[in-house]
Amino acid sequence: MLKHRFFGVQFFGIMLLSLLSLVVNLQAQTASPTLNDSKLDARVNALLRQMTLEEKVGQLVQYSAGSPTGPGTGRGDYPDMIAKGGIGSLFNLTGAREVNAMQKIAVEKSRLHIPLIFGLDVIHGYRTTFPVPLGMSATWNPALVEKAARVAAVEASSEGVRWTFSPMVDIARDARWGRIVEGNGEDTYLGQAMARAYVRGYQGASLQDPSSILACVKHYVAYGAAEGGRDYNTVDISDRSLRQAYLPPFKAAVDSGAATVMSAFDDLQGVPSTANPYTLTQILRGEWGFRGFVVSDWNSVGELIPQGVALDPAMATRKALTAGVDMDMESNSYATTLLQQVKSGQVPQSVVDEAVRRILRVKFAMGLFEHPYSDEAKSPITTLDPEHVAATRAVAEESFVLLKNDAASGAPVLPLSSTVKTIALVGPLADDAANMLGSWSTKGDAKDVITFRKALSDRLEQSQGKLLYAKGTDILSTSDTGFAEAVSAARQADVVIAALGEDAGLMTGEAASRAHLDLPGNQQQLLQALAATGKPVLLIVFSGRPLILNWEAAHIPAILEAWFPGIQAGPALVRTLFGDVNPSGRLTTTFPRAVGQEPLYYNAMNTGRPAGDVDLTRPPNGAGEKYRSRYIDEQSSPLFPFGYGLSYTKFQYSSPSLSAQSLTAASLNSGSSILTVSGEVKNTGSRGGSEVVQLYIRQIGTSVTRPVRELKGFQKISLAPGESKKVEFKLGKDELAFWNIDMKNVVEPAKVTVWIGPNSTEGSAAQFTIN
Repeated sequence: MLKHRFFGVQFFGIMLLSLLSLVVNLQAQTASPTLNDSKLDARVNALLRQMTLEEKVGQLVQYSAGSPTGPGTGRGDYPDMIAKGGIGSLFNLTGAREVNAMQKIAVEKSRLHIPLIFGLDVIHGYRTTFPVPLGMSATWNPALVEKAARVAAVEASSEGVRWTFSPMVDIARDARWGRIVEGNGEDTYLGQAMARAYVRGYQGASLQDPSSILACVKHYVAYGAAEGGRDYNTVDISDRSLRQAYLPPFKAAVDSGAATVMSAFDDLQGVPSTANPYTLTQILRGEWGFRGFVVSDWNSVGELIPQGVALDPAMATRKALTAGVDMDMESNSYATTLLQQVKSGQVPQSVVDEAVRRILRVKFAMGLFEHPYSDEAKSPITTLDPEHVAATRAVAEESFVLLKNDAASGAPVLPLSSTVKTIALVGPLADDAANMLGSWSTKGDAKDVITFRKALSDRLEQSQGKLLYAKGTDILSTSDTGFAEAVSAARQADVVIAALGEDAGLMTGEAASRAHLDLPGNQQQLLQALAATGKPVLLIVFSGRPLILNWEAAHIPAILEAWFPGIQAGPALVRTLFGDVNPSGRLTTTFPRAVGQEPLYYNAMNTGRPAGDVDLTRPPNGAGEKYRSRYIDEQSSPLFPFGYGLSYTKFQYSSPSLSAQSLTAASLNSGSSILTVSGEVKNTGSRGGSEVVQLYIRQIGTSVTRPVRELKGFQKISLAPGESKKVEFKLGKDELAFWNIDMKNVVEPAKVTVWIGPNSTEGSAAQFTIN
């Protein structure tokens, strides 16, 4: 993405605001309205009655200006279009001066003075870049994620951006899909919690707060289920799967007040998501009561033509708008074809009016008519706020997942001992500032990053230690010319740290699906050469997805998954490796043993012939072992399961206790019964630490199959050495209902098993019945 930074002075519009009040002939509200506030509708309708058809169409049009995230239109006539009321929103324009200049045209020169909304892909921070969203989800700390979103909102809004195309809440069960990095992983329950956190953080207490920005929940819907993990691909899942797994995070965001939704690129059951009245109108508006507006993804209206459901831009416009897409992002289809189609009767005027209502409702709720301009005194962001920097470091520290920490020379490799004086730091990502930002880093700047090498060097300098650095290889290189230097450094060191992984820009994010999930290039060969020295080796993995680490897990004593940690990558890693911070991140995506296992996720349905434990080193022992739902050349189990992560201390779990042994489906469906599940967790180690306590259930005897385990609660707790804590969870209708054989979301009679444990494969069980 091209980067632009703008500087400027403030525009004032006091007399203009009085004019706006006359135009709508209504007094501005003093209270902070929500999208459900009926008082907004009167203002919207008053303005709508004054609009020409051309002005109405203009509100439905969005173009990219400034730094494009895609091909761009190449248009240069935006000021003229805005003055004629022909644009409702611009995105990729930043800087209060530049934004205000465009806004001034809309507010002072257009006939009805309707302000624009300015948007940007603020995905994991604005200038202060946080870990990538998949990394943030590994914190299992919604409050921390909400804080990160608030920081992003404060910074973005200060530069005129009042709309972010985030959060991405797609459930992603296939590590091949590049956009898995932008979301919260594979689980619906956790995805709901994170969706709420992002919306609260972005939108704050009131949309009228100048520091709030609109959340845009994407990609609606089931985009993460693209066949083969290939971006933009077809999705063909059942309606039950859609409603049970993929829709709930979107509903959680809508219920939390999300103002906008983005339609996806995929087609769902043969109907493109950008032209799908079932999802956009029946479910989103009819069932959920969504009052905001829907924007297409970049040119997804135009892409209805190659998808095969539209013959030309006019047909694409007709199908998208009538299905429920209110604003056309960048395809230019609405702007060029809608006016004539309304005049000819092909598109009802009422459909256009309703789309315009939704957009105006959001603009009024934001207070744009009263306060259209950004405060140029707060822009541009030229320095990083110390509180924001501290926040991104805290998030990074909680995002790291310790995958392995075996003994080397009688003690675990981590945390690094004070006896370690010489460290060899090897790998292409050890001193790579740009990659630490991750994909979709918006206004992030590599010069803000403190790399791992820099932070480690500073730490060793303080303790009179020595750092030996050798890059070894490049991320995608096949040349071993740097191996000798790396091996030489390793032989001189007490500990070797290998910083390996993916290229954030090329290998993660949009249009970055991978068919091979191992370490790219010859990085594994470099790691093998380092291990052959006999020195203790710590592997730090930088990635935007689960990687296949079979050899690494078998031969490297310590492995830390660091994702792409943001601008505080170095300090966060160093504090964690030296034990200033105890790692508490837990996986939100399953790590496979082989690509052939994908899609791989913990909450799958059981089969009539479960895999069981099979020894692949010998032939099957009779039909009872052979005829199983398994692979003949690989274990069915994952390398590292969902919810997994180690600590520098040990936690002990008691068996769960239940407040009742039986409940009735009727009482649960009415909301009059709730089951309490409790358990005690004790820190049995010598260090303080945080543990993610996870609650899972399984239901059997139901009208449809249910997953082998489902996450239905989690709490992150901190315990001192020897300290115990009782943890309680509630199970009610929300946790126990599912879409049954009649496609009703209800609680059914069932036998229920409950686990409280550290991940999706461990924990003692208890049972109760639903009659």
